[in-house]
Amino acid sequence: MIAPEPPVPVPTRFVPPPGTAPIVQLRGIAKYFPGVIANEDVDLDVMPGEIHALLGENGAGKSTLMNILTGIYQPDAGEIVIDGYPQSFASPVEAIAAGIGMVHQHFKLVKAFTVAENIHLGWSDTPRAVSAAVLERRTAELAQALNLTVDPAARIGELSTGEQQRVEILRVLTRKARVLILDEPTAVLTPAEAHELFRALKDFVARGNAVIFISHKLDEVLEISDRVTVLRGGRKVATEQTAGCTETSLARLMVGREIVLSDMRGRSAGAAPIGAPVMTLEDIRADDGQGHVVLDGLSLVLRAGEILGIAGVAGNGQKELTQVITGMRQAASGRILVDGADFSRAGAAEFADFGVGHIPEDRLHSGLAPSLSITDNAVLREYDRPPLSGGFGFNGRAATALAKDIAEAASVTVPDFGMPVRNLSGGNQQRLVARREMRIASRVLVAAYPSRGLDVGAINMMMRYLVELRDKGVAVLFISEELEELLNLSDRIAVMFHGRVMGVVDTAEADIDTIGLMMGGKRLTDDAKGRGH
Repeated sequence: MIAPEPPVPVPTRFVPPPGTAPIVQLRGIAKYFPGVIANEDVDLDVMPGEIHALLGENGAGKSTLMNILTGIYQPDAGEIVIDGYPQSFASPVEAIAAGIGMVHQHFKLVKAFTVAENIHLGWSDTPRAVSAAVLERRTAELAQALNLTVDPAARIGELSTGEQQRVEILRVLTRKARVLILDEPTAVLTPAEAHELFRALKDFVARGNAVIFISHKLDEVLEISDRVTVLRGGRKVATEQTAGCTETSLARLMVGREIVLSDMRGRSAGAAPIGAPVMTLEDIRADDGQGHVVLDGLSLVLRAGEILGIAGVAGNGQKELTQVITGMRQAASGRILVDGADFSRAGAAEFADFGVGHIPEDRLHSGLAPSLSITDNAVLREYDRPPLSGGFGFNGRAATALAKDIAEAASVTVPDFGMPVRNLSGGNQQRLVARREMRIASRVLVAAYPSRGLDVGAINMMMRYLVELRDKGVAVLFISEELEELLNLSDRIAVMFHGRVMGVVDTAEADIDTIGLMMGGKRLTDDAKGRGH
């Protein structure tokens, strides 16, 4: 059995003297967009030495509230108080000067630059004429002082997501931030990377600083935070001591009703049975373009009317697997058979025409065109089909009508379908992509981390999307790092490690310890493997 992660060490807790003012107070904050109440009459106070969690459904107003605190938006009502004094921030530069820094879901680093260059970019303390060696030495000293391990000479594009996040945090903290705002910080981290982040956050607040922690992962909120504030529909519904909360109580506050993530493997009377193979992968090998093997002799079978779950720590070839079976990347060797036809050299358009939908791992940059409108993004898969296109060119009215249908089916409220899709919250982007891809997934849906960044109610809805397709006879490939999700949804689970399949098990007979061992690189025995295939 794989040894569990050691508990996060708890530094000496910072206890502010009696009468200490909150570092941050938000009083009666309101923000309105056309047709949407983003925030209304929101109060929030954050104390020195505190990790304060901010919870709410997708679109509840969490990111808007933090964008107001950091000067990206201006409030329509209310005031910001820092250390007992009213403040107004016209830009993030003014906010960071007052000690308020934010690390966004989508990092704002220059990938071609080194870590040291990114740390010093746009910083008033950067010397005017210095060498790369000096910048790297300064970065190393700053990283050591703040207990954040980074490689100053590494280029951002060569780093893992967790390493890039550390650079973002270091970049904010070097500018003397006393309040660190983290928006969904663990959404793209492995468990080990999340463990390192939590340790760094506890060190940070032990020095009298504060963290505002935006997350949808209730177990993490309970583990890391001291207090939690819940928003619903743009309004604050509660602030509670985390020690007195449970996952159930927090979920109820978020959505206003009981949410139960149940076992969804059961089939309704009219559901399609598990059928013949729709797609077969035989001995697939692929590299990352730089000579590193990412898929190493991988074989899988996707069957009609079945959800095949893929377990494994992120970064073990899952992303490349989804690219190969959607035509975005060609395998170096091996075969992909689709209904018996060889698709090994087929492109993305041929896979889509066959009926393969794809919810990608990176929804904003792989699933969407951020600068294009919501309408354009919603109809990306069908723009060349009637009624959108015909003998008289593109039908804009039909495109808007289809976009509204997709948004309604996805339960996404859109004030203006002409605005850039990047203006939607991350969860609403995810639901829009999912519904769009489901429309073309008549044979296969590839869903990579589809619940990532979603609140508990939206996760339940996403899982039902996948069950809905399965029951129509579609083959679903479902990739997740959450074993509970995989066990509640999948018919079979394949475990990936270093680009290989360690084994495939029937979920009804799955043993969590065995799956954990396979995630660590132990192959399933031949007898058990035979039962899984």
